[in-house]
Amino acid sequence: MIDEKNTSAEGLNGLQQNEEEQNSFFSFQQIFAMLVINWQWFLISLIICIFGALIYLRYTQPIYSISAKVLVKDDQKKTRSSSRAMLSNMEDFGFLSNSAGFDNELEILQSTLLSRETVRRLKLYTEYYMVGNLHKSLVYADQPLIVDLAPEALDSLDINMLSGTRMISMEIAKKDNGYNVEGKWGIAGREFEEFTQHLDSLPASIATEYGIVTVTENPAFQGTEKHRFNHGYSLRATIRPPMVVARQYLKAMSVSPTSKTTSIAAISLKDADARRGIDFVNTLVQTYNDQANDDKNEVALKTEEFINARLEKIDAELGTTESSLEQYKRSNSVTTLTADAAQLVQKSGEYSSRLSEANAQLQLLDYLREYVNNPANQYKLIPSNVGMTDQASTHLITNYNTAVQERNRLLKAASTQSPQVVTLTATLDELQSSIRQALLQARQTAEIQRNSIQSQYTKYQSRIGSTPEQERVLTQIGRQQEVRSGLYLMLLQKREENSIELAATADKGKLIDIPQNEGKVSPKGTIILLLALILGLGIPFGILFLLQFLRFRIEGHDDVARLTNISIISDVPVASESVKDAAGIVVQANKNNQIDEIFRSMRTNIQFMMKEHDKVILFTSSTSGEGKTFLAANLAVSFALLGKKVVLCGMDIRKPALGKLFSIPDRKQGITNLLVKDKVTEEALAAELCNSGVNPYLDLLLAGPTPPNPTELLARENLSQVIEILKKKYDYIILDTAPVGLVTDTIEIAKFTNVSCYVCRADYTPKSNMGILNSLSAENKLPNPCIILNGVDMSKKKYGYYYGYGTYGKYGRYGYGRYGSYGRYGNYGNYGNYGNYMDSHYSNQNDNSIKK
Repeated sequence: MIDEKNTSAEGLNGLQQNEEEQNSFFSFQQIFAMLVINWQWFLISLIICIFGALIYLRYTQPIYSISAKVLVKDDQKKTRSSSRAMLSNMEDFGFLSNSAGFDNELEILQSTLLSRETVRRLKLYTEYYMVGNLHKSLVYADQPLIVDLAPEALDSLDINMLSGTRMISMEIAKKDNGYNVEGKWGIAGREFEEFTQHLDSLPASIATEYGIVTVTENPAFQGTEKHRFNHGYSLRATIRPPMVVARQYLKAMSVSPTSKTTSIAAISLKDADARRGIDFVNTLVQTYNDQANDDKNEVALKTEEFINARLEKIDAELGTTESSLEQYKRSNSVTTLTADAAQLVQKSGEYSSRLSEANAQLQLLDYLREYVNNPANQYKLIPSNVGMTDQASTHLITNYNTAVQERNRLLKAASTQSPQVVTLTATLDELQSSIRQALLQARQTAEIQRNSIQSQYTKYQSRIGSTPEQERVLTQIGRQQEVRSGLYLMLLQKREENSIELAATADKGKLIDIPQNEGKVSPKGTIILLLALILGLGIPFGILFLLQFLRFRIEGHDDVARLTNISIISDVPVASESVKDAAGIVVQANKNNQIDEIFRSMRTNIQFMMKEHDKVILFTSSTSGEGKTFLAANLAVSFALLGKKVVLCGMDIRKPALGKLFSIPDRKQGITNLLVKDKVTEEALAAELCNSGVNPYLDLLLAGPTPPNPTELLARENLSQVIEILKKKYDYIILDTAPVGLVTDTIEIAKFTNVSCYVCRADYTPKSNMGILNSLSAENKLPNPCIILNGVDMSKKKYGYYYGYGTYGKYGRYGYGRYGSYGRYGNYGNYGNYGNYMDSHYSNQNDNSIKK
């Protein structure tokens, strides 16, 4: 006997270990079962998702990545003052970055105006598509026709953007005798106005509300697009405001420095057409250079304009002087002049020349002061290279022109309220005031010099008193002629120098890596197909998981196993009417059908849980209708078939159902008649017992009359006396009690039981009711508990559970031989785990009991 107990303990430990292994594998097992059972939905979902991905990849416009590198030259390094020499050297050696000016250039490269000018140069405001029955493809550069809008109309589209994005769309199809045009115009997001027109020949014009649209043939039209256009395809052209297109390109473009110590900008652009993207980057850099050159040439152009104006005026004055000299000589018949005092004349001529130079400087200073003091020239470039000798004024004017250029460039990308623009404006105001002071000081200095020269000249002139009047007049006229001639020659020289500087202008931005296509960035076929595969599996899995998550009733064995750690000894299927006898009992002698085998397995598992002298088995549930009375009665019959004396007690005295199951109409006999007695005797107990009529070894102790105080009756000592007398007379005592989730009667009865069978029913018992069993087990109110799952539909396939005859197969592994028609029941529930150990201990005992 001791050996059997030790062996039983070892078997129980092995079963617990086996259960832990099964629970650890449960999640994968459930997913695999869900996949196998619902494979057709997973297959359909995969086919739909992959087919959709292939269609998406077939008709989605690909996006390409274009990259280039531009070296931005820093011309300001050439004009840095000596006070910044050390800082400049530190920048050159890499200790500091010259990011202030370089960051400005990056902002200019990303400015809307620069992008807009690029769009207009390439005419990207018109987008073309070749449209077929089931296909639409983007076309660039080699479209069959060119659809354009006048520049002033494009400006109007940009100006009116505040009220909405105006656009013109038209579809042009080629016909035998011309072209059919179907189009519309309007504001995006609102109702469009449609129009149709037939074009007999090209070029042609179409009048719209937003301007005249011109349609011309494209000389580059050839290849595949030409074949399509000539065989049923139509050309769809959409004109949008250049500013809208420019902003779209700015969103798709990024400009960033390659490092902190260089002035190289990396340009990256994503476009639906690689060739169009390359053209856009090239044209963007060219436009940037053109604007930068215009800014740098602005000073030279202003200087050239000033010099040309002065040359015209001086040329007119020089012509007047020569005419006066000619007239004087003719009127006075003067042909040669003699000088009596050669030395005086020489000195007079020397000071006359110096006086001419001083007068020229005064005139230049007056011209510049007049230009600077003119309010119309505020914040404009000041002519600087005109021959002025005052170095302080020249230096201030150079600094002022540099600041004006920088302010004008910033205004292209920022407003006048920008902090940088405000700072430069204040600097310009200070420089302009300094220039006025410097010019005034320079004129005073020049006037002092001229007065000094004038006094010396007057002294020598007065000493030539005897010079003829003709000589004096001619000298005066010659002096005027000499002054104007010198100024004229000087301005001509400065104009040539300015023209050379204007012609020597170099581009500010240099492409060091030409724009190139880095390949398609979207859509990525591998990722799309992988996502389709994931969605194909995930959508049905998610739906099935959601349906499973929303279930609140127990559906099968796995649900019970997840909700509790208590052993599940049997899964009882729904019994067919063909196996039931008149009393509703499905267990019958000399039968080998499915239900008989299940109750035999249940019987064996319960025996395994009981010790040597244990006899009392309790059946309860959480609520009524779960089949505990049916299971208790059939288990009792199964025990009786072993030749054991069994008594089935109906302990549910509130709502008795045992008599109805066995078709016993007399409800007067029962345990309640014993519980009300002062003392229970064997004779009194025998009087209340009756045979089941199903098996001679099975007796019934019905509930009896329904009492008004069932709980108090069950709490009396009489119940203990009844149980003790029954133990002496019977081998097994099966108690059919009330639902433990509704009343406390079962708790009073459980004190006398050895095994507590908790019944739950598939598709009936709520999952929350398993918490009642867990609580009772944790508090030891139900001794030696186990679970029986009742009402399992073996033909049902849902939510990963599949019960069928295929599940009951070879019993040979459990010592029963082959029952191939029923499937392998050993895999069914946790009771299959008990089978391995049970066979070796109870098969001989059961055979001996039957023989007895």
